[in-house]
Amino acid sequence: MSVEVLSSHRCFGGTLSLCRHDAAATGTPMRFSVFAPEGKGPFPAVTFLAGLTCTEENFTTKAGAYGMAAKLGLAVVAPDTSPRGQGVADDEAYDLGQGAGFYIDATETPWTPHFNMETYVVRDLASVVRDNFPVDGRRQSIAGHSMGGHGALTLALKYPEHFRSVSAFAPIVSPTRCPWGEKAFTAYLGEDRSAWAAHDASALMASGGAVGHFDDILIDQGLGDPFLDGQLKPELFEEACAMHRQKLTLRRHEGYDHSYYFIQTFIGDHLAFHAERLK
Repeated sequence: MSVEVLSSHRCFGGTLSLCRHDAAATGTPMRFSVFAPEGKGPFPAVTFLAGLTCTEENFTTKAGAYGMAAKLGLAVVAPDTSPRGQGVADDEAYDLGQGAGFYIDATETPWTPHFNMETYVVRDLASVVRDNFPVDGRRQSIAGHSMGGHGALTLALKYPEHFRSVSAFAPIVSPTRCPWGEKAFTAYLGEDRSAWAAHDASALMASGGAVGHFDDILIDQGLGDPFLDGQLKPELFEEACAMHRQKLTLRRHEGYDHSYYFIQTFIGDHLAFHAERLK
């Protein structure tokens, strides 16, 4: 699978590449960034999924991840959050359509032709990065923020053979029980709620999915986050993990909000968490 490198930048001794490729899963061009540390590789990699309204640029420019990634010898991949372009369905609201793909494969029109972000992340993105960059396809981890935290948790639990570890910042842990998720899932998956559970991290954990595969799961949550009680509800995932004695390190931080300032503060901890498990 070929890739177009739109720009390339020297960064902490390594190389940050901003890229575009034609994705079979979405039927559209998709953009992503890859940071590769100095050296020949292949390097273990962490894929970071961003949240609502974001593109691949948000994490790339705001997270401050690459200094620590270079120190740890990690590649870091950051994809866009949804398909985009002419002919791609959209909605006027910020929490549906382009910028709000929720990392699932839609089954309802008008979303079905392009909104296949689950398949895109685990198949197309993984393939294009492995084929074009010094990345070890056998040593992969996943992380994310908010909607991307939901994506990281659900994809890790559904595809444990793909990922050695998973972490999240302020994730939507149970989209079937919050307004953001209920709106998106109704649109993308239809009214039948029985189809929703396969895309809910708390439901997947409660069912015993991937229990025992991950020695620990790391989540950071700011207690000053305005979405904490109404949308994020980390206690639901905490309860599901306790049910199966899945180790979960859920760190609650006074005063921190939902922004990339929060992510900047703790991104080093997350990269170190993954690096230890990608050895």
